[in-house]
Amino acid sequence: MDCCKMSHQLPHHVSIPGELYPSRVITVSGIVPHKAKRFYINLCTDTDIAFHFNPRFDENTVVRNTEIQGVWGTEERSLPFNMPFRQGHSFTVVITCEDDCYSVSVDGQPLLEYAYCLKDLWATVHLEVGGHLELSKVSV
Repeated sequence: MDCCKMSHQLPHHVSIPGELYPSRVITVSGIVPHKAKRFYINLCTDTDIAFHFNPRFDENTVVRNTEIQGVWGTEERSLPFNMPFRQGHSFTVVITCEDDCYSVSVDGQPLLEYAYCLKDLWATVHLEVGGHLELSKVSV
């Protein structure tokens, strides 16, 4: 289901129809402004952030984390190669739900896997995108 195809005000919230399950794919496309510092893509339950994906240009990394009952877990910051996002350029992030993790690719290149901290995928009911970016498309 395509939820948006034009630039939208941020943060942008999208309900996830149905439920998440292994092989379910979420796609977010946009443009990173020239002076961007950070943006985020969150997969959320009603109360928690199951997956926080946070490219940080001011730190030259992509932070991943989970927030449960208001408490953040331990950040993951390592990347297999250089920061895949560039200021002033477009991007497409594809998040695929696997059996035990989120698999993330950027512009068609595999980037990372993030193990589920919240095991009940079905409880993830919405997507939030915000920060410094021009959002062009979300597909859930």
